[in-house]
Amino acid sequence: MISAEVSIRVRYQETDQMGVVYHGNYFTWFEAARVELLDHLGCPYRDLEKRGYLLPVLHCEAKFSKPAHFDDRLVVRVTISESPMAKIKIHYQVFRDQEVLCSGRTTHAFVDTNGKLCRPPANFLSKFKERTGTG
Repeated sequence: MISAEVSIRVRYQETDQMGVVYHGNYFTWFEAARVELLDHLGCPYRDLEKRGYLLPVLHCEAKFSKPAHFDDRLVVRVTISESPMAKIKIHYQVFRDQEVLCSGRTTHAFVDTNGKLCRPPANFLSKFKERTGTG
């Protein structure tokens, strides 16, 4: 398993008329955490794209337990627990202090620039295995 975290300070524009963070913003925060995780792994998304790999979203979901509000300080924890093949499953948790406000997941495919499904690059897999102590 590999994981990373990003800190988020809720901006006023991210809230709705009820003063609650609009649900779609969580997916933006998930993306910020996912980019951080790829950096942490040593395979920045920008480098993957330069090498001809893209990671479109196949599935996304979120479960909201408690609301976040303007000026809350949050932490988004992102985790990959399964070795990726052509697809990669990523899990997220959004915390305010120790309280989980939201949990979610996304599934992405590795595709080439023509949109054809492919395996992750060898360096991605080797860094994943090195970090997780697998295979």
